[in-house]
Amino acid sequence: MEGLIPVISEYLQELYQQLVQPELALQLLLIALLFAPASLLGRKVEPLLEAHARKIQDSPALLRLIIAFLRRLKWFFYATLLAVAYALTTIAAWPTNNYPIYAAMLLVGAWLFIAVVSYVIRSRVLGRVFAFVAWSFVAATILGISDDIGQLLDTAGFSVGSYRLSALTVLQGAIVFSVLMWVAINLGDFFDRRIQKIDELTPSLRVLIGKVTRISLLVFAILVAISSIGIDLTALTVFSGAVGVGIGFGLQKVVSNFISGIIILMDQSIKPGDTISLGETFGWIRELRARFVSVVTRDGREFLIPNEDFITTQVINWSFSDQYVRLDVPFGVSYNSDPHEVSRLAIEAAGRVDRVDSTRNPPVCWMTAFGDSSLDFLLRFWIRDPQAGLTNVRGKVLLALWDTFKEHDINIPFPHREIIMRSPVEVETKKG
Repeated sequence: MEGLIPVISEYLQELYQQLVQPELALQLLLIALLFAPASLLGRKVEPLLEAHARKIQDSPALLRLIIAFLRRLKWFFYATLLAVAYALTTIAAWPTNNYPIYAAMLLVGAWLFIAVVSYVIRSRVLGRVFAFVAWSFVAATILGISDDIGQLLDTAGFSVGSYRLSALTVLQGAIVFSVLMWVAINLGDFFDRRIQKIDELTPSLRVLIGKVTRISLLVFAILVAISSIGIDLTALTVFSGAVGVGIGFGLQKVVSNFISGIIILMDQSIKPGDTISLGETFGWIRELRARFVSVVTRDGREFLIPNEDFITTQVINWSFSDQYVRLDVPFGVSYNSDPHEVSRLAIEAAGRVDRVDSTRNPPVCWMTAFGDSSLDFLLRFWIRDPQAGLTNVRGKVLLALWDTFKEHDINIPFPHREIIMRSPVEVETKKG
């Protein structure tokens, strides 16, 4: 830090000596004056071109790029006017050194390109960081001060053993890390979309390969970023061991859910689209994540259930190997009814429900017990679409039974009790 102040002082003195030169002052004045007509042209032309651009309906990405350019149209006219000024001063051979105009033209053009690209980036924070870093680097290169800035940043630092950490190293590492992470995330999304379209793979295997690909790309990007700033990866052995111990004690559930998610994907016990029951939760699996499983119930609620619960507790998968499911509906009729006729009518009633399969396994009805006040029966039938709900199909079958029994005068009894009084009981009544 002690050598930083002399470097800054020397650079400011050189900059002052250049600014007081008449030719440079006139060029800076010309550069400033050209901004006004460029801004005016931008305000006049932008609405006209944007009205035509809005007619593009089939390509949202292209429309977004064009609109981003039109919103910065004044910088395009500004760069164009600077290019004309540079050409005219070159032809007139005055001033003898018109590099400031040329540099201003390049800076404005670079800013226009970087601003459009940063606008296309969905994240506003990432877009602004990209614009600032990219334009700063381009501006330093065009102005020929990149080496001076590099030397200045390298001066601000300190040494840790044999390794020197400076502001330049941190900046380079941040840039490399950001670029590599952006590339890794986008490549991971690209490969994941491609993998999900491979019909030869099972849904669980597609999810597993996609997650492994993403994690591998992210780890590779981190290792490359660390190596790029000169850190020896072998020096991280002790640190990784400490992190492992910390994870073991402090993040047990997170690691457990992550490992459980990998086990679920490998053994394919559940997969997206399966209909499952876990405790009181009944629904279908929407998505498998690294930490949880998304289960959507019939009422539209989405439960985020930790992966560990699918490993340590009992899970009913209604569509694990086959979506063909049998359901039972118990009911009772009065003792005055003919049980043979009741069984026949119940089978016919269930067969009329649209979701009940009457071909592969027709419904059956069995008498199960002589109840306290009814003859007890069990109606069994099969369905092919448990993901469409179980309660609703049971309800339709019960309504079909009700209509059929009512039509044939078969009564469904309700419990009743007889109270026998063995000794007389006097009931007192209040008068008045």
